[in-house]
Amino acid sequence: MIELFSGLDAWVLVSLLLALTFVLAFEFINGFHDTANAVATVIYTKAMPPHLAVFFSGVFNFLGVLLGGVGVAYAIVHLLPVELLINVNTGHGLAMVFSLLAAAITWNLGTWYFGIPASSSHTLIGSILGVGLANALINDIPLGDGVNWQKAIDIAMSLVISPMAGFAVAALVLIGLKWWRPLSKMHKTPEQRRKLDDKKHPPFWNRLVLVVSAMGVSFVHGSNDGQKGIGLIMLVLIGIVPAKFVLDLNSTTYQIERTRDATLHMSQFYQRNAATLGEFLALGKAKSSDLPEQFSCNPQQTEPTIAALQSSLQGVTDYHSLSADKRVEVRRYLLCLDDTAKKVGKLPGLEAREKADLEKLRKDLTATTEYAPFWVIVAVALALGLGTMVGWKRVVLTVGEKIGKQGMTYAQGMSAQITAACAIGMANIFALPVSTTHVLSSGVAGTMVANKSGLQGGTVKTILLAWVLTLPASMGLAAGLFWLASKAIG
Repeated sequence: MIELFSGLDAWVLVSLLLALTFVLAFEFINGFHDTANAVATVIYTKAMPPHLAVFFSGVFNFLGVLLGGVGVAYAIVHLLPVELLINVNTGHGLAMVFSLLAAAITWNLGTWYFGIPASSSHTLIGSILGVGLANALINDIPLGDGVNWQKAIDIAMSLVISPMAGFAVAALVLIGLKWWRPLSKMHKTPEQRRKLDDKKHPPFWNRLVLVVSAMGVSFVHGSNDGQKGIGLIMLVLIGIVPAKFVLDLNSTTYQIERTRDATLHMSQFYQRNAATLGEFLALGKAKSSDLPEQFSCNPQQTEPTIAALQSSLQGVTDYHSLSADKRVEVRRYLLCLDDTAKKVGKLPGLEAREKADLEKLRKDLTATTEYAPFWVIVAVALALGLGTMVGWKRVVLTVGEKIGKQGMTYAQGMSAQITAACAIGMANIFALPVSTTHVLSSGVAGTMVANKSGLQGGTVKTILLAWVLTLPASMGLAAGLFWLASKAIG
């Protein structure tokens, strides 16, 4: 790890360490901001004592980050065109990083202080979009190039659809439980259980399901939200010290050969499907000399990009042997080829088998660009896990008692938690960031409606308001901070 930071100017090193501290602070805040969503039902239903629930939630958050991969992390990274971060000077790169982090931390702390189950995911994504758009406006870059809009739309859809799905599925699960065991004790609230049965804890099997599902939510929360922190750190590293992090410098000779082979096979794939793709890719028409000096990802430059990449990687067995500029260049080629391949995979006319082959080639192509050093993963896991162990009380009461007009039953807690764990787990499989907060709180609301308990209008209105305002508020805050920082550094 230490050698990666050698040779940096003192002010760049200090700025980098400060930026990393900001990211880890965001993850720490994310931990105690979102903890309540994982432990609210298990604490409220007395299935686990608060100190044990929070401790084990922290442990499972930690494990979730360690084992979750980097798919969601790079969904965050690719919100901004990486070339944009690389091409700005270091001062503007720092301004972008600190602006988005300061905006995200400010909004997260504010909503936590008032006990509002707001979304860290919305906050982070809004902040990234804000600095991307502000950077485009300040530097006269077309707004379409300031943000990866296709990726932003994909993420927005997952953030919008997941709470609705959580509401509906949790309601259906509760209805199923009531149909299956209408007279079961699981349909009692903790207060009813204590008053009627003189018992403090839920029935054994209900308690077991509540505990297991709470730890499941903690694990998938770690693997989803933890990856957002990993993505943030990679944005910081790529933006401030690109030469060290645009490619995985620990890639083996085999991995580099795999990348080189993927470009060859991709060229063969395009030639094999020339009848379908020829016009889209301008096959046989573009030449290497057509590549512009300010490189842009144009599908019609695919053939010369492949040729340039193969030339750059010819004989390379270790990325350390490439100059800093050449590493940046190789990454651009790889990202553009991957972006084009993704667009090609959506074109009509390609057989399902061919699309599957293209998807495999994309994975090989990005094997040495979509990575995270182990120290980054451990640092984020620790920050999120430790954050989980503090600050949980403010939101637990909101989730347990203030969403519905009546207290939550054991069955409602199980329904909401199982739904949240499954929904977030599915999002991890498809590398989509979702809001743990909104999936779980909407699941609780869904069970209240299914149980005919009714909803508390004030609380629901506050949660919905936070859901609607978080994205534009964090965008505006981040954009404003970046504008001020840009003016300050001239």
